Amino acid sequence: MENNKEIGILYFNTRDELIRVDLKTVGYFKADRNYTDVYFMNGYRVTLPINMASLEKMLNGQFVSVPFVRIGRSLIVGVSHIVHIHLPKQELVLCNMNSSCILKVNASKETLKKLKELYINK
Repeated sequence: MENNKEIGILYFNTRDELIRVDLKTVGYFKADRNYTDVYFMNGYRVTLPINMASLEKMLNGQFVSVPFVRIGRSLIVGVSHIVHIHLPKQELVLCNMNSSCILKVNASKETLKKLKELYINK
């Protein structure tokens, strides 16, 4: 991973690829063992060569200006895209309001309750 001077942009450089992640366009990150899948708000998905713990440290770094929250063991969600927390369906709905793309994420009731409480207590 490389930190560029662009605020909110992460670059991941591997032997065969360069992946540019504009954090404003990310709906959520999902853990996949030693890798992390990025789900962009336009529906595109890419796999990063980094585990969730390392990614979380990057997102908590000083150079990242886009807010994310970790929910459960395997998800980090872009806070600005959350539009609906549905406990009975165990579903989190993300939308950027600038396009017709909507992402739905399944999560446990307990995890969604904690997220809901986080918003209520703000």
